[in-house]
Amino acid sequence: MMRALKFSFALSVLAILWSPVASHADEFRLSNNQRISCGRGLSAGKLNTATCRSYAYLFDIKTSEYYRCTVSLALTRNNKEVLNVQSDGSCEKKFRIFDTDSDYSFDATETEPPNTNSFFGQGGYAIWASDNNARKVRGCIIISSGLGSDISKCVDMKFK
Repeated sequence: MMRALKFSFALSVLAILWSPVASHADEFRLSNNQRISCGRGLSAGKLNTATCRSYAYLFDIKTSEYYRCTVSLALTRNNKEVLNVQSDGSCEKKFRIFDTDSDYSFDATETEPPNTNSFFGQGGYAIWASDNNARKVRGCIIISSGLGSDISKCVDMKFK
């Protein structure tokens, strides 16, 4: 079952990456810091459901715009067989990190999945971008306000 889950997840990620958005291979880069989180619901003698979700970021190295991509897989089984597998994925365009075009590098990371320690609903993510032509680094944190909107703040790094 775990092998089937990994295979389905890999296929979903590949489908996202081969979308028309990534057709300009020389302008877009995938972040290096993908994470996966899984949860499951267990009920003795009943159906069990495992749900996994992962996020990745596709970054336009010229404009500093990025896409936040998510892929999910839900597997439902009983004690003898897998009954249902559902997967979904999409990429959502986000804001520019820098105002002008240049040659940028980029990475991102997700907060932990929602749990009892999560104050702001679905959590958030951090974005780091740097200008490859100048000593310029910007760090951004984006969190869910818990009221249906995201709050984002970017800070230019000072070099000492």
